[in-house]
Amino acid sequence: MTSSPTGPTGHHRTGDSTEPSDGLRRFAALWCRAVHPRAATPLSRPEFEALLLGLARRLADALRAPRFDPAPGHAVGAALVAAHCTSPDALPGILAVIDSHLVAHCGPTDGEAGPDASESRARCTRLQHAVSAGFARALQERTRSEQEALSRAALAAQTEMADALHESEARFRAVFKGAALGIGIADMDGTILDVNDALNQMFGGSEQHIRHRNVLDWARPGDHPEAGRMLEELMRGEREHYQVEKSYPRDDGTTLWTNLTVSLLRDASGEPRYMLAMTEDVSERRLLNLRLRYQATHDALTDLPNRSLFFERLEQALDRSGSGPARIGLCYLDLDGFKAVNDSLGHAVGDQLLIAVAERLQGCASGPGQMLARIGGDEFVALVADPPEPRAVTELAERALEALATPVEVGGRELLVRASIGVVEGATRHLTSAEVLRSADITMYRAKAEGGNRYALADPDSDARAISRHHLTHHLPAALKGCEFFIEYQPLVKMEDGSIEGAEALVRWSHPRHGVLGPDRFIPLAEHTGLIVPLGRWVLEEAVRQACQWQVRGIGGARPLKINVNLSPRQLHHPELVADTIAVLEEAGLEPSSLCLEVTETAMIKADENELRPLRELAEYGVGIALDDFGTGYSNLANLRRLPADTLKLDRSFTQGLQRDPADPVDLKIVEGIVSLAHTLQLSVTVEGVETSAQAEQLRELGCDSAQGWFYARPGPPERLPEAV
Repeated sequence: MTSSPTGPTGHHRTGDSTEPSDGLRRFAALWCRAVHPRAATPLSRPEFEALLLGLARRLADALRAPRFDPAPGHAVGAALVAAHCTSPDALPGILAVIDSHLVAHCGPTDGEAGPDASESRARCTRLQHAVSAGFARALQERTRSEQEALSRAALAAQTEMADALHESEARFRAVFKGAALGIGIADMDGTILDVNDALNQMFGGSEQHIRHRNVLDWARPGDHPEAGRMLEELMRGEREHYQVEKSYPRDDGTTLWTNLTVSLLRDASGEPRYMLAMTEDVSERRLLNLRLRYQATHDALTDLPNRSLFFERLEQALDRSGSGPARIGLCYLDLDGFKAVNDSLGHAVGDQLLIAVAERLQGCASGPGQMLARIGGDEFVALVADPPEPRAVTELAERALEALATPVEVGGRELLVRASIGVVEGATRHLTSAEVLRSADITMYRAKAEGGNRYALADPDSDARAISRHHLTHHLPAALKGCEFFIEYQPLVKMEDGSIEGAEALVRWSHPRHGVLGPDRFIPLAEHTGLIVPLGRWVLEEAVRQACQWQVRGIGGARPLKINVNLSPRQLHHPELVADTIAVLEEAGLEPSSLCLEVTETAMIKADENELRPLRELAEYGVGIALDDFGTGYSNLANLRRLPADTLKLDRSFTQGLQRDPADPVDLKIVEGIVSLAHTLQLSVTVEGVETSAQAEQLRELGCDSAQGWFYARPGPPERLPEAV
């Protein structure tokens, strides 16, 4: 018989039955071993272990669920209370086993879908919270039931008829003495008349510490704001009961934290006679909750406040009620090149580096109103409440950079640490938490773009440009699907006789909100996201189709018009460039010689032989290759011989001096030299940016082959090209 597969919750399935996995059984056994000796449960150990096995299964299901829900933790806590696991040290033992063993025995196995280790630990912590909350709620409900029973017994003892008075008092005394809750009775002036043994034990076993004292003596500055008012109302007979969490000092200097319920006892005529206080010791539970709260709000690696606590403090600082600071400052720090440390030296070294960085930064942001938090992998943020002046926030950024300037020694290596910091400072009434973080993040990346290892100050105009770029980037895919792009064509004029030899295809974006956008606004974004490949393919298809239409209509005369299409660096590296280009030409029926692909000088001179191979193949196929923006890439002129180009497009920066009259003699010599060199290398020369007739005449005399610019025609729709001809 073959073994059944393991289900997603760690159970072995056989037919319709579900058997617990070995890991689940081991966890339940460990849990039983830790909790059963502390539990006042009537169940035998095997029975108790069987109960825990079912509860463990619910926790394991929640831990491994595709979508996490902590609700099973609440049910588990309530079930443990129902099983009488209510001794003072039971809950810490319950949670300790969950914390130490739940992920190890019941988490996802290798190769199994489910949360990663970090997410599993986070879920485990939240399940502990849920178990604790469910335990506390169930215990409180049970306590309330006991309190109500005690109140009924106390009232019955005061109101029973004389013939049953002795029996009622005996019952009340039995409940009073044997209750697990601390019980005290005081008169209406607040003087304590009697207390039970449980209350004595809570206060350290000294009855004299409690008896004959007045309840008003225990008022403390840290009490609940409403506690004093509710006690006074109850002493006046205006309130029947109230419940608060209250602390009491013990003789040994420690603090007793209690869940206190005070009820009013009336006589047969309805007059207030006594006050009955029932006290539950919640000191251990409170300490546990504080520990869990600390774990939930602090980074496990650096022990700094984490993202959750940072946002909590930031929201408090930006509170519009007027109770918060008038101004805040924020330094958003990201380590430069930290990924390279993780990739080359390993995550263990990376973690040690983060710990060392956190220690150094803590020394920079330890002043009044300052808080340092780690909010991401290598991202830290310092919050300054009410800086005395804006300069105080930039000084904090300077101290942080100075603290990181000295190399950090990790594992016998000295690592150089660089960081970029975005600094935001302003009045709280003008800021929201989302705006502050967004501005700081944008500013930090601006500091990185400027070379890193520096700080930058937030600037509204820079923020607006970054937000606009993000919006355009996000909208690009929909724009391509929604046909928001269109092409304008600028004629290429043969300088020898002034005839049109072709046109350059220039893509535009008709944005629904920003209007028509030029390529400088969106081509870099498309290049960065990779969308330039499908966009470039669309431009090529449209331009080739348009060239075919011009040729069919006979525009350009006997010599077919050529179409020039720009090729981006990312397209140059695309493996299907050659196949896609040939397919577009064949599908449209356009001769390869009628297409010219323009590649910028910068992209072409950086390309090695493997990257130039597609251009060589296209050139051999008959497609023209133009070296665009020549003169902007600082290329070695000798390299022109190895490039598969047949046309050199001279950048407009070389011809601007030719617009003046007389022309700049230096520019004349430069252009003359470039044209001569190009012709020697069998390259034709096209000039961009021709704007005046004098400039056009000078370039024609210098031997340029073709030109384009506003002097001849501005870019326009395809139907305008015949007018230019």
